[in-house]
Amino acid sequence: MCGIVGVISPQPVNQLIYDALLLLQHRGQDAAGIVTMQGTKCFMHKARGMVRDVFRTRNMRALPGTVGLGQVRYPTAGNAYSEEEAQPFYVNAPFGIVLVHNGNLTNAHALKAELFDIDRRHINTESDTEVLINILAHEIEQVARDLPLSPEGIFKAVAAVHKRIKGSYAVVALIAGYGLLAFRDPYGIRPLCFGVANTSGEVMVASESVALEGTGHKFVRDVAPGEAIFIDMQGQFHAQQCAESPMLAPCMFEFVYLARPDSVIDGISVYQARLNMGETLAQRLISTMPPSDIDVVIPIPESSRPSAMQLAHKIGKPYREGFVKNRYVGRTFIMPGQSVRKKSVRQKLNAIGVEFKGRNVLLVDDSIVRGTTSKEIVQMAREAGARKVYMASAAPPVKYPNVYGIDMPTQEELIAHDRSLEEIRAYIGADALIYQDVDAMKRVVKALNPALQGFEASCFDGSYITGDVSLADFAAIKAQRASQPQDEEGADRTRLALQSGQEGA
Repeated sequence: MCGIVGVISPQPVNQLIYDALLLLQHRGQDAAGIVTMQGTKCFMHKARGMVRDVFRTRNMRALPGTVGLGQVRYPTAGNAYSEEEAQPFYVNAPFGIVLVHNGNLTNAHALKAELFDIDRRHINTESDTEVLINILAHEIEQVARDLPLSPEGIFKAVAAVHKRIKGSYAVVALIAGYGLLAFRDPYGIRPLCFGVANTSGEVMVASESVALEGTGHKFVRDVAPGEAIFIDMQGQFHAQQCAESPMLAPCMFEFVYLARPDSVIDGISVYQARLNMGETLAQRLISTMPPSDIDVVIPIPESSRPSAMQLAHKIGKPYREGFVKNRYVGRTFIMPGQSVRKKSVRQKLNAIGVEFKGRNVLLVDDSIVRGTTSKEIVQMAREAGARKVYMASAAPPVKYPNVYGIDMPTQEELIAHDRSLEEIRAYIGADALIYQDVDAMKRVVKALNPALQGFEASCFDGSYITGDVSLADFAAIKAQRASQPQDEEGADRTRLALQSGQEGA
C-alpha cells in the first residue's frame, strides 16, 4: 500500500505532484519522494516522513521540469528505516529511468538472483522496487538494442516484465527524453487511474481518483489490468494490453479500509461499497442478536463510518459519534511495545462519556486484525459508562497474511487465526461479536460493477490469486520480520497494520 502519481504537462509539475501526494497521504506516511525531469536530466528529493515535512521551499525550487513522479511510502518489504529505500528509484541505463511502485513482488528474491546471474545487474537494497525497475530497464534495453525506442517497443518490454514478475504492482515510470509510462499487474490488484486537465492537455496518473479530482483533472478511466499506457514528450497518448490473460480482481481491502471514501476504484464508489457492507453487516447482526438489545451505534473512526451509518439505519437505531480522534498522534502500529501501544490508543481516541453512560453500545470497526486495539477500545467504552459493549466488524475475520502490498502481521499474530468466534470475543472483552460474511461482502461490492471477475481477498479466504504463494512463503515472511533491524529509538519493525483507523480518510 503506497500512493503513486505521475504527471506530464506543458507547465512545471513540482507543485502539482506535491498537491497530489497530499491527497494520497493516507496511503503511506513513512517516506515521500518526488523526481522531475528537465530535458533528460533528473532532479530528485526523497526522505523519511510525511509530505509536508519532507518538502520545504528549497526542495521544491530544486525540482524543475514539466514531467515528474511522486510517491508516499508504506513499506511492506525491505528496511522500513532506510532512507535509500524511499522511492522514486533511478537507473541510468538504458536512457535513464525513474520509477515509483505500489504493491509487492512475491518472487522478488528469485528475480534478484536472475538479475545478477543472467542480466548482469546489481541490486543494492532489499526493496522489491529496485528489482522491478531493473527488470523493466533490462527489457527496454533488449527492445532498444537495434532499433530506436518506440511506443510499440515499450509495450513489448512491459509484456516481458509481466511474464517475469509475480505479485501486485501499479507502476509509473519516466524514460528520459521519451515520456511517461504506467502499467498495472494482470489482476489489477493495486489501483491505478488517469485523468486530463481540460485545457492544457496535461495528463496525470495516480493511485486514486481523488488525486485527480483534487488537482483539477478530469477522471478518464482506470488503467486496465495488464494494460500499459505511454504519453510521449509531445503529449501523444498510447495504450496497449500487454498481459496474456488479464482479469479484473482488485484488492478487497481497498474498499474495506485502504482507499479514501471519496475515491472511485475500478468503477466502484468506495463510499457506496462501505454503505453496502454496512447493510450486509446489519443483516448478519439481525440473524445473530435482537437489535432491541442495542441503544446506539458508534463507529471507531474513521473508515468504518459509512458502514456504521448504514447498519444503524437498517436496524433502526441512532448513529452517534462516541470517539474523538486526535490526528496528531502517530499510528499505534509503529509503537515499540504493548504498553506503549495501549497508551497511544488512549492518546489517539477519547470517548465522549454522554454517548456511552448507561447504554448498550454497538461499536463498528472496519476490521479487526490483531485485536489489541479492539480490546483497548472496548475497555474505554466500559470506563465511559457503557452498560454493555457489542463489537461488529465491517470486514470478515482476517485469518491469513497479505502478500500483495499490505503489511499485515504473521499468521500467528492474527486474532482470527485458529480461534473461534467465542475465543475472539472473550479476548477483546465484548459482550457480543459480529463479523461480516465473506461471500456477502464480495456479492454486494461486485454488484456495483458486474464487470469485476473476482477479488483479491486472500486475508479473508486464504486464496492467493497469483497462484505462487505457499506456506513456505509465510515461514520466510516470519523469518524476515524476526530479523528486521530496529530504528534509532528501538521501535519494533512489526507493523500492526490496519488496526488503528485510517489517517486522513
